[in-house]
Amino acid sequence: MEWQPDEATLDLIRHLALQNSYQYDGKGQAGSVISRIMGSRADLRQHGKHIAPLVGQEVAKANALAKSEGIEKIRTILEAEAPDLLERKVQTRREGLPELPNLEGRKPILRFAPNPNGPLSFGHSRGLVINGQYAKELDGELILRFDDTDTTVKPPMLEAYESIPKQQEWLCGFAAHRIVIASERMQHYHDHAEKMIQGGFGYVCTCSAESFREFRVSMKECPCRNNEIDQNLEKWKMMNDPEGFKPGDAVLRVKTDMTLKNPALRDWPAARIQTNPHPRVGNIWRVWPLLDFQSAVEDYLQGVTHIIRGKDLMDSTRKQTLLYDHFGWQYPETIYWGRVKVHEFGAFSTSQMKRDIAEGVYADWDDPRLPTLSALSRRGIQAESLRSFWIELGLTQKDIAVPLSTLYSHNTKAIDPNAPRLAFVRDAFPIKLQGDFPRTGEISSHSDTKMPTRKYSIDEGVWIEQEDSGKAIRLKDLCDIDKNGMVESIDRSDKRSVVHWVAGGKPSVLTIANGQELNVVEGILENNSYKVGTIVQLERIGYAIIEENGLLMVHD
Repeated sequence: MEWQPDEATLDLIRHLALQNSYQYDGKGQAGSVISRIMGSRADLRQHGKHIAPLVGQEVAKANALAKSEGIEKIRTILEAEAPDLLERKVQTRREGLPELPNLEGRKPILRFAPNPNGPLSFGHSRGLVINGQYAKELDGELILRFDDTDTTVKPPMLEAYESIPKQQEWLCGFAAHRIVIASERMQHYHDHAEKMIQGGFGYVCTCSAESFREFRVSMKECPCRNNEIDQNLEKWKMMNDPEGFKPGDAVLRVKTDMTLKNPALRDWPAARIQTNPHPRVGNIWRVWPLLDFQSAVEDYLQGVTHIIRGKDLMDSTRKQTLLYDHFGWQYPETIYWGRVKVHEFGAFSTSQMKRDIAEGVYADWDDPRLPTLSALSRRGIQAESLRSFWIELGLTQKDIAVPLSTLYSHNTKAIDPNAPRLAFVRDAFPIKLQGDFPRTGEISSHSDTKMPTRKYSIDEGVWIEQEDSGKAIRLKDLCDIDKNGMVESIDRSDKRSVVHWVAGGKPSVLTIANGQELNVVEGILENNSYKVGTIVQLERIGYAIIEENGLLMVHD
């Protein structure tokens, strides 16, 4: 007789499907639910072929319910039938960052290591915030390290050496405790390269890239691997000699194991010849370390205790651990995070942004359409907002997608208490007021009564938006008028629409970054004396920052 689930099993499937859908905002996944069931009910594992379609049906029902009646409907059901599953959801949420593992009474030494081939972007901000927050909370150190040893693929940009420390201090709220520039420490990497060769765990490989790729795939040792130490030292000298090897002729490799399961770990490259001049040190050096080698050596020399980075760099950890084992060093404690995708930012790369700026697609690095920190700062995104955004997301290894509105909600909390209200009338339409109304007066600038009021003076009429004309409206904080501008009441008399208005004012523009477009809206701005850089809340529009030539939209 074919196996049939009992009522308890059916309830379990249904409730776990509801919980999964609730946890993921109506986008539950059957695979996750199946894993939970098999992990908690060993007796059901033999019936997987029957369980899977039942789970699929219940997850689909749960997601459909969330879509049709809202996610709170699912919560209501779980509260009534399986409240313990809601408790589990609450318990998994944390305030702030988790404790750093294996501190053992030490103060942590952490690092943020960008390539200075351009300014910092939104993607960089996660590493800065997380590492900086741990350093601050635990009275540790934050090292700002420029990993600038690639002069070919991602050549450094001189301006970045000045802009990045400023952006780091702005975002973290404190200056880095140490600044390390890899290109100025080349002798250390060369010294350790020689120690590697002398120790017998490094060798100079003169095989072509294609040939070594075949060796790696077939798990065979290349002929260079068995060269004597003296031979490798001589070839190392030839790599550094302008009259010796040319770029591509030779590479220094770390001797690991050509049978390792992960091909990336098999005798990985540590240094290569680069003849492109470096913008800081010129042509002093001919052989440059690759990032995994340079970073590993520098982490050891700087005493880094914890490395916090994306899970896409797990292979780097594995490579570097093999190198540390050769040297007899203890590898830092390593923590990973998953990918965070913000759809509105799309797929930007520093090199592409650099080309686009050169071609005039964008004005500069602070163009409000770009995801650079300078652009975000110009748009009024606060450092504390970025910090709270990343800290709230935490250190999960799960890949997640987050709407930009999440960051905006953090930013609203930061800017609203100090953002005075102003009126900006788009597509301005003049209307002559008739009847009795207060021609001068004061209007609140904010719910915070300590903020100075806005004074107005009306001669005959005001500006309103074109779409508000030709109908009975209430001029906010002033009076009710009919479609012709006749004042009907000072106090609000009915439920007609409340609209903003400007008396006098001056022509201005509001620039709005909309994806890859910049939309410029003309209008009349209420008279004010706020300085450039002040963030204001425009009535019925959103937050904007005052610039020299108008207003720039922050967000709604």
